[in-house]
Amino acid sequence: MTAAPVTTAPPPAGPAPAARRARRRPSARHLALAPLSLLMVLPFLYMLGASVMTRAQLNRFPPPLVPPGVDLTGYRELLASSEFPRWFLNSVIVSAAIVASQVVLCSMAGYAFARLRFAGRRVTLALVIATTLIPFQLTVIPTFLIFNRLHLINTLGALIAPQLASALGVYLMTSFFQNFPRELEEAARIDGCSRWGVFFRVVLPVARPALAALAVITFIYAWNDLFWPMVAISSKENYTVQAGLATFQGQHRADWPQIMAGTVLTTVPVLIVFLVGQRRFVQALAGAVKG
Repeated sequence: MTAAPVTTAPPPAGPAPAARRARRRPSARHLALAPLSLLMVLPFLYMLGASVMTRAQLNRFPPPLVPPGVDLTGYRELLASSEFPRWFLNSVIVSAAIVASQVVLCSMAGYAFARLRFAGRRVTLALVIATTLIPFQLTVIPTFLIFNRLHLINTLGALIAPQLASALGVYLMTSFFQNFPRELEEAARIDGCSRWGVFFRVVLPVARPALAALAVITFIYAWNDLFWPMVAISSKENYTVQAGLATFQGQHRADWPQIMAGTVLTTVPVLIVFLVGQRRFVQALAGAVKG
């Protein structure tokens, strides 16, 4: 008796070479967007080039578009003769605290509005969203008075507390949780999970795209905020990078090499955060638009 020959299934065929070439070929949409992308990148390229120019080159009219050489005096003076490292650390602390707080609080509020049934839920959500129509400049005086009574003015706490949660974050997380499949939550509840267990063990791991999008948006806003730090902070050691760079431009003189060098160093964290969370950011926005 002879054993039957063993046949193995052929490996799945990959995409045809023609299909791969067609996928790599730029479409008409890409060709139309390329000049617009270059137009948006040019200011950043000029900023990078200006940061390695000398003060005489930048004060020339018109200034050169391409740096004749590389001069790092602006970076050296920025790091040696100013408190930029301290400002950078302050911005990191403030932005990290705000991002962590909004990820936690906005996700909890969004889940409550999307799943829990309580009196006035829709009205409360509408009022929360309506607060985005109120400019912060209209509330800056009462906000300043409240934090002055709490003895938080001229501290990093005054920069963190007003942004512990946001209406945009609550709306984004509510839109995501409204499209979340209830079957996963019901299965977890049948297995004995409490409401908090379902939220932390089932819901949040699946909500990573929305959380990443919220973190990116919050970080960019907190990192680039200038108005409130200029109002709430009076001592230079508590400045953020944006408020600190504003002091380099006076009424009669502006130190452009240091300004450009500081702007380059300030832009790098924003680019890194956006590039790292870009894919999940697009996924969350697509889900929010679909919902």
